[in-house]
This record gives sequence, C-alpha cells and structure tokens, in this order.
Amino acid sequence: MKAKKLLIPVLGASLLFPTVAGAAEQKPTVNTPAADLRATLDQLLSEHYVLAVESLTKMYDGAKDADETYKKLDQNAVDMEPAIASVYGKEGAAEFERIFRAHNEYTDDLVKATKENDAQGKAMVDKEIEQFVQEFSKFLATATEGKLPQQAAEDALRLHEQQVKAAFDDYVKGDYKGSYEAFREGFKHMYTISKVLSTAITTQMPEKFNNTKADTPAADLRSTLNSLASEHFALAVMGMQKGFESAKDYDYVTWAENANTADFKAAMKSIYGQAGADQFEKIWQTNHINAQAEIASAAAEGNKDAMMQAENKLSKTFATDFGNFLGAATENNLPAKDATAALMKHEQTVIDTFDQYMNGSYADELNTYREGYQIMFGVGQALGNAIVTQMPEKFASTNMPTQMPKTGMGGASETTNSSSMTMWMSFGALALAGVAFFAQRARKAQQ
Repeated sequence: MKAKKLLIPVLGASLLFPTVAGAAEQKPTVNTPAADLRATLDQLLSEHYVLAVESLTKMYDGAKDADETYKKLDQNAVDMEPAIASVYGKEGAAEFERIFRAHNEYTDDLVKATKENDAQGKAMVDKEIEQFVQEFSKFLATATEGKLPQQAAEDALRLHEQQVKAAFDDYVKGDYKGSYEAFREGFKHMYTISKVLSTAITTQMPEKFNNTKADTPAADLRSTLNSLASEHFALAVMGMQKGFESAKDYDYVTWAENANTADFKAAMKSIYGQAGADQFEKIWQTNHINAQAEIASAAAEGNKDAMMQAENKLSKTFATDFGNFLGAATENNLPAKDATAALMKHEQTVIDTFDQYMNGSYADELNTYREGYQIMFGVGQALGNAIVTQMPEKFASTNMPTQMPKTGMGGASETTNSSSMTMWMSFGALALAGVAFFAQRARKAQQ
C-alpha cells in the first residue's frame, strides 16, 4: 500500500462513518462547526498521546516497527497544521507546528537516558519538557487572546507530559498494571484538553463557528463516544500485536480493553438502560473482543483456518449483529445497514493492520492504523447524532442526560452561558484528578 496523506476532518469535513440523512437539521445536534472543531482536536491530540507512549515503549524494547511509529508521531504533528491554519492562518499554524513538533524529539533522549540509567540525561529531558510546556502554553494563551489562560494551559500540558512519562516509567519497571492505568488516564486527559481548547477558540471567534458552542451536551456526547471508540481501536490493535508476540504485558492490555468495555457499557446504560447495556456487552464481547484474541492466538500458532474463522466472526458476524443492535436501539435514526457497513470497514482496518504487522510491512501497518483510528471518530458523529435526534429533550443546551456515562470523561455541561467558567471548572477537575492519580503513584512507590 502506498503511503498517502491522511484526510483530517478539519472543521466539518466529511468523516468516514455515514451520517444520518437530515440529522443536521435537527436541534439539538452534534453536527455544528464548534463540535466539528472539538472532534478534530479529539482525534489529533488523542492520537498524539497513543503514538507518544508507543514510540517510547517500542524504542525501549527495540521493536522492529519503532522507527515507523516515531515517523507517524511526527506526521501527526504535521497533520495538525491544517486545523490550526483554518483558525489562526498559515503563520500561526507554522509556529504551532514548530513548537509542537519539536517536543516529540525528546523521545529518543528519554529512552537512551533510561537504558543507560543516566540521571543527568533524564534531568536534561525534564528541562526540555518544561521548556516546551512554558513555550507552548504561552503560544496558546496568546493565540486565544487569553480565552485559554496561560497558567491553565501550563497545568494541563505539564500533566500530559507527566502521564506520558508515567506510562513509560511503569512499563520499564515491569509494573504493567500501573502503566496501563497511566495510559488510560492520559488518554482521557487529551479529551479534556480538546474540550477546553475548542471552547476557548469558539468563544474567541464565535462568528467563525456560526455562534455554536463546543461544550453543549450533544457535543459532550459526541466526544465521549469519540473517546470510547478510539481507545477501543488503539487497545485492540495493541492487544493483537502483543498477543501474537506473547508479550509480557499482554494480560494487562486485555485488562485495559475490559475496562474500556465497561466504560462503553456504562455509556449504553445511561442512554438505553440496563437491558440495553447487557445486550451491548454480550454482542461486543463474544464475537468482537474474543474474536480479536482468537485471531492473534491462531496467527501465533500458524493456524490459518482458525484465523480465518475468527476474522469472519469479527468482520461479518459482529458487524452485522452490532449494526442491527444500533439500528434497533436508535429506532433507525442510525440505519442498521449503514452501521453494519461502517463496522465492517472498521473491522477490516483492524485485520489489515494486524496482517501488515505480521508480514513486517510496518510503514503500511502504521498508515492503515491511522486510517482506522480516524474512522472511529465517525462513531461519535453518527451514533451521537442518532441518539440526540432520538431523544432531543435529554440534550437541550441547558440540560444533560439523566446519567451521563461514567467514563472519567466528565458529563455534559449544565450551562453554556459562561465559557470561561466551563474552562476553569474543567481544569479544576483535571487538577484534582491529576493530584489524586500521582498521589496514588507515590504511595505505590513507597510500598
């Protein structure tokens, strides 16, 4: 497969998951310019985090695809440029890329210092990271004309860097449970950043976004579904590769996948009740999560027949069953045939990514991975808008669903009257979460 430029969904560009006919005319809706901006940042920032952690661990292990993983991390930074240019022009985008892209370069320095147990080298990395935090937070505060305060940006960026290092440090120590706990916390944090940054931008220039808001209950639902679906994809690909390699941390990737499933089930319960959640879990686990593990196991054993059977479970049986479930649950606001077609496309990217990894086609593997990761952000758009269209009273701008999914992402905004207050509340919750997380890590280290 030839390398090609990834199609980034900038400010309302079409996503690969089919949209519901007429849904954009419904109020409330997830299909607004502000929600599109937030979804674009959801994708780019969360993908950056996944690739940053994987670059560190793969470099440390000397993995065969380590170099290609870093190249994709670097390309992710380049791909942010069109989104920033659409808001702040070419000059602003160039400065954004210069700062953001350069901070990826500490990856190699950190791995080398860790392998050599070089305290001075690690201290230099810490200094590089702090310089990035200071410079980038100043850029964001200036670009948003203070709508995103510099101190708030500093706190968020510093926590992000700590979470990347925590996931890596625990991995190096062999504390795989701690590593994946840190990974999940850091992944969710990127969605908090995208919410606050998109809110700051749309508050700064409301006319550019048709006076729509990035922090409505409908936009929150879309982003929550974005998070759940994209984390699932990242962990699915990671888990299949580690299962094939019989990696020491395979059981803990499985733990993280199960935690993601539990969060997805909670989301379904908050919308469709316990019966809907139970039905979701049965379909999701049996011919989906289990089938992925069966593919990896059969590949490791060289059992092509078993591998083909598991692939059929994944790309056909699961896609059809889950597509029908979504069609019925949303009362056909997301047609079953459209959901099934999109799910088949998603599962095919999972299979293709794994096949390319097995065959050593690492450049193709990472390209397919990025395409598959992008597809997941159509889930939030199509499924989110189907749900909002189905039950609009739950997603009015001044209301929130009776129980928003308890995924660690936070619920919908109870009010959209004060964007500044929303941002400070988000960062307040973020700071408390960060303190609690790292306090727990400190206690573990003392035991």
